[in-house]
Formats: sequence, structure tokens, C-alpha cells
Amino acid sequence: MEASRTSGAGPGAGTGGEKDRGPLSPARETEARGPGARGADEGRGSGARGVDEGRRAGPLIVTEDLGLLDDLLRLCAAAGVEPEVHHRVPERRAGWTDPPLVLVGDDAAARCRGAVRRPGTVLVGRDRDDPGVWRLAVEIGAECVLRLPDAEGLLVDRIADAAEGVGRQALTVGVVGGRGGAGASTLACGLALAAARTGRRTLLVDGDPLGGGLDVLLGGEREEGRRWPDFAASKGRLAGGALEESLPSVRGVRVLSWGREPALPVPPEAVRSVLAAARRRGGIVVVDLPRGGDGPTTEALAQLDLGLLVVPGELRAVAAAHRVASTLGAAVRDLRAVVRGPYATGLDERWVADALRLPLVGELPYDPGIVPDQDAGLPPGAEPRGPLGRFCAAFWERALTPGGAA
Repeated sequence: MEASRTSGAGPGAGTGGEKDRGPLSPARETEARGPGARGADEGRGSGARGVDEGRRAGPLIVTEDLGLLDDLLRLCAAAGVEPEVHHRVPERRAGWTDPPLVLVGDDAAARCRGAVRRPGTVLVGRDRDDPGVWRLAVEIGAECVLRLPDAEGLLVDRIADAAEGVGRQALTVGVVGGRGGAGASTLACGLALAAARTGRRTLLVDGDPLGGGLDVLLGGEREEGRRWPDFAASKGRLAGGALEESLPSVRGVRVLSWGREPALPVPPEAVRSVLAAARRRGGIVVVDLPRGGDGPTTEALAQLDLGLLVVPGELRAVAAAHRVASTLGAAVRDLRAVVRGPYATGLDERWVADALRLPLVGELPYDPGIVPDQDAGLPPGAEPRGPLGRFCAAFWERALTPGGAA
């Protein structure tokens, strides 16, 4: 999925006063599938769906074509939702207007004439040679016509998006160290905690399988939940809500990290699937990334709205960061420098950013309390009034301006 560009991390997003560049069992209708099937009576509204706890309400399906119905039920199961099934427009107005999506079979379109126009109506069929289907689509106010089986993937996405209430995607920020030990993981942790303090949905993703584990840095290594190896076989679309609920929660942040067992390879398509699901939930996604450019890392970089390159203020670090920036530049839409001291003689944060030809986000302040806090079980940035906490709060205050992506 292509990442959406965000204006919230555009001009003025710096923190140092700098001017920057800008398979669930589906419901079946009793009449359609026989007396033993669980379904919806014609007089029932959408509020009476027998959706099991934990399942997401799905679309309204209107069709008498049992073959088409089987296909649509299968696609709803793939999207992780439970549909309501009727032969015709439900008698109760709410049964038609309340579902997040209405899928009308081409066999039932004529019976839907006169129904109130509503967004999210899709006409579905198989006959490629029926020119009258477009006239029917107009008559019932359908937004589009989808032909099966060619449009199955598109329809699964449409069903899942409607059920999840997908709106604005998460503002996704990646943090990369210009050299080893630059402090990228520390900054990623601080940013995630600061974002959670704003009340926004926040997900922290550990993109470095050879790191120490961000769950450990946050103090959540004993929390129950799924880790990266559990998603290694993921392909196609994941439900964003199910992903979020499956992850450990630490201090208001959902964390996707690595387990304690030897790191297993997670293929690029799994990274793509997981991050796309995370972004659809909205809010904030912070990704801590390695400096390498392998397939999984490249997939993660492609989904960033903003990349932060953390560079210590020393010549050797600047030289190393220059090579990293050259690699990242082709994959990241918007790459910026976060510089930290102490500085070598003659260097400051502006000099470092200019040498890298990157816009400056700001100077990452020295925080003497980080090590004592970690010894006491507090993660970096847990103290909002500390130097790191203040820096991260200022970053989000500028990045999350009206019209931004979060």
C-alpha cells in the first residue's frame, strides 16, 4: 500500500525552532439457506444482527443467487466480518441505511429500485456481457459495479475497510540511526510514549531483528501478545483491529517486537501486510529501523510518511550517516536529521544537517536521567518533563497540526 503523504510533518515540523522542508463463520439468511441456517428475518433491522462478541459487523448482502451468496459469504469471512443477508431491501429503514456497506447482487437490483439512496452501495455480479447492469447500478445509486471473480481482492478490501471504518491513515514515522549507538531506539521509544500521552492510538514497531527488542526497552517483555515471528506467514490483508488487539500494550502503546528466540526471517510481504493494517487504524505508528536495506526494511521504508535520521555530532558519525542517507533517500519521501551532542570542535546541529543536505528537525538533548530511569524500570521518555519527553512532545505538537495525518 502506498503511504499517504502528510502535511502535518511538513513545513514547521521541526522541534528546535528551525524552518524545515516543508475466518469467521458468516451469517446466512434462513430463507436463503434453509431452516437450519442462522440469518436475518426480513423485519429485523441492522441492530438485531446476531454478531458474536469480538466479530465486526459487516455489510448487508441482498441476493437470491445462492452461488453468488456463497462467494460473498466467503469474501466476508476473508475480511473477518459477519454480514446480514436479505432477499430484498429490509422492511425497516435502518436495516438498509445502517450497515457500513451494501452488496446488491445483480439478480436483486430490480427489487432495490426506490430504496433510499445511501453511500457505500455496490452492485456485484458475474455476467460480463450484460449492458443493462450499468443502468441498474444508476437506478439504485450504486457507487460501482464489481464483477467476480476478477474483483475478489478489491471487494475483500472494500468490505474490510467499511467494517473498520477506515478514515485517515496513521502518521507513520521511521527512526534510523546514522551509525550504531546513535540513539534511534531511544528516540523511537520516547516518540511513541509522547504520542500515547496525546490520547492518540499509538503503535511502536521494532523493525530491527538483531536489536535488543523494543519490548525490553519499554519494560514490557513479559506482557502477553504476539511478536513478529507470529506474523511471518502473513500475506494479503490483515484486519487492523485484530492486529492491534493481538499485540502487547505497555504504557498505552501497542508494541510489535521480536521474541527471545533466535530471530526468524520475516518476508517482505509480511512486513507490508502488517504495516498496512497498522496504518489503516489511524493515529500514530513509530517504526525503529536498522541501517541496512534488505527486503523487509525496504518495505517498511516505503510506508513511512517521515524518516528521522539520528546523527551524533562527530565527523565519523556524519560520514557514516551520509552513506545511510544515500540509501534511505530513494525509499523515504521525506527524510530529516535529528542531531545530538556532544559535538566535535566546530560542529553544531545546523552544520551536521547541512553536511548531510537534510532539513533539520532539531537537536536531541542530552538526557542524564535515561540510564538511572532504565535502572529503575522506566523506559526512555517516560518522564514527560525530562529532556527527551519535552523534545518528543514538541515534535508531535508541530507534526500533528490541523490538516496533518493523525
